[in-house]
Amino acid sequence: MSIRYSKFLQPVTFISDLIVLNIALQCAHSLVFKYYSSEIQSVNFVLLVNLVWVSVSTITKNYTISRPLVLKDNLNRFLSSLLYHLLVVLGVIYFFRLYEVSRWEMFFTYSLFFFFIIIQRSIIFFILDYIRKKGYNRRHVLVIGDQDIANRLIRSFSKHPEYGYYFTDFISEDMIKDFPEQALMEKLVSKSPDEVFVCYKYLHPLLLQKLVDFGEQNAVKIKLVSDLILNNNYASIVNYENLPVIQLSANPELSFKVIFFKRSFDIVFSLSVMIVGLPVFLLLMLITRMTSKGPAFYKQERIGKNHKPFTIYKFRSMYINAEKAGPQLSSDRDPRITGWGRILRKSRLDELPQFWNVLKGEMSVVGPRPERQHFIEQLIEKSPSYRKLLRIKPGLTSIGQVSYGYAENLDQMHSRIRYDLIYLNNINFNSDMGIILKTIRVMVQLKGK
Repeated sequence: MSIRYSKFLQPVTFISDLIVLNIALQCAHSLVFKYYSSEIQSVNFVLLVNLVWVSVSTITKNYTISRPLVLKDNLNRFLSSLLYHLLVVLGVIYFFRLYEVSRWEMFFTYSLFFFFIIIQRSIIFFILDYIRKKGYNRRHVLVIGDQDIANRLIRSFSKHPEYGYYFTDFISEDMIKDFPEQALMEKLVSKSPDEVFVCYKYLHPLLLQKLVDFGEQNAVKIKLVSDLILNNNYASIVNYENLPVIQLSANPELSFKVIFFKRSFDIVFSLSVMIVGLPVFLLLMLITRMTSKGPAFYKQERIGKNHKPFTIYKFRSMYINAEKAGPQLSSDRDPRITGWGRILRKSRLDELPQFWNVLKGEMSVVGPRPERQHFIEQLIEKSPSYRKLLRIKPGLTSIGQVSYGYAENLDQMHSRIRYDLIYLNNINFNSDMGIILKTIRVMVQLKGK
């Protein structure tokens, strides 16, 4: 069964995005009108936001949902459009001083819009996933070229019916040799493919050009499949005139969008925790001072981004001079830890002062755990890939800490590295929020140490 609904998907998504935007606008206006201020030129603001969104959405095509379905990538593209939209709206409002709009209304509008879009996109992806698995909305695919590469591709299609690809035929390189060129083109036309995957190893460049011309003349997508198998998220295609080159980057090249949103989130989240949690900070300081001799805070040199040392802050959980014998890792029954310190560590409340490091830009809320130079040297010797983690800011919490926990020895530190390397290859807002929620669960369940 091969019913195509793709032609309706983009306009439906575009219109539903616009509807969701106006729902967010109405909800934000209701909240501001009720709790903050009623003196808002709401009609002008609504008109401005809608016109700018239609323009930005049309240019960025954020309503396009491509195959395979990857919700994270789609939301990241949407965030880029949201950032552009915000910058344009702010430019009109503040630089040209055309309207006086409540900041609260803007804050609630954009927050609710993104929240509603997450729900909307999740529903769309769920529906697409369901109908494609049922055999609808399929793309007819023809595979041509090397047998081994083709088999790998076909197995991938069979494992992922949500891709919505229906394999129609395979033409091997040996069969191509026996086909006259005209007969080959006629066979391709008779199969009416939507996409042709060219699995190349030794495919003749003239034949490849003929296939590209065929795709242009018949509105068929031509996709080239390399025989390489890469475990690298930083692969990209760079065109040098008419020569496409696969570029494998050694560094995690974060886009401006990711850097901007991550730093903005760090600042807003840190300020919120430090302001709202001020009474808790003062209480923890008092209890720490009363339960054992020594200062409330403990500071230590750690290594940050690009091997730059910085001073990390914590609530003191150990007796003073606990490391007079040299750097040591803590354990469950470490005699250096005070009674109150065990509670701080179990609840991870000892980490709260590190929000000051985040605010200063030395750390991020989420990132690999910062270590001391003494242990970094040993880790690099045991696991050279640890160097990659020093290319981004360390974090107050990390996937390694919530999934593996604190390490009591070098072997455990080595085992934890693989979790942080996974995060390094998948840095985005969604994964950061997931790690923060898992961290809160660890704090509530007192599973820290």
